[in-house]
Amino acid sequence: MNKQEKRFSLPLDSSNNGADFSLFNSLKNQDGEHATEGQLAVDVAQTEDELIVVAAMAGTPADCIELHLHNDLLTIRGERKSPIGEIGEHFYQECYWGKFSRSIILPTDVKAEMVQAQYKNGVLIIRLPKANQNNSDIPIMVIEE
Repeated sequence: MNKQEKRFSLPLDSSNNGADFSLFNSLKNQDGEHATEGQLAVDVAQTEDELIVVAAMAGTPADCIELHLHNDLLTIRGERKSPIGEIGEHFYQECYWGKFSRSIILPTDVKAEMVQAQYKNGVLIIRLPKANQNNSDIPIMVIEE
């Protein structure tokens, strides 16, 4: 084990001796306060003709989702609210509830006017047709003196 590795074990009882092991402890700003937005996990894939972005957004109503495309930057924003609301003490709190966003730099130019998005069963699928890449060779004229 090198100097940077640290290993620890957690007690198996449900109380955890008052420790908070929430997955979202990592979502804290530099001052140690909880961040105001969560980050959305996405898959980005491509075929010969299009880019495909998939985001699992269970619990997010369709009217709370925003998509923006500016040049090569795709931004997904939304908000999901806890179905049980604000309640007392949690035994576990691993689900993120609140505002979230994700910006993705696209690896190629796309046809913005032909982008399609589908939201079904809590999964958002965005299809971005690739723009024609006219990478034509430029001929070089050789001039001899």
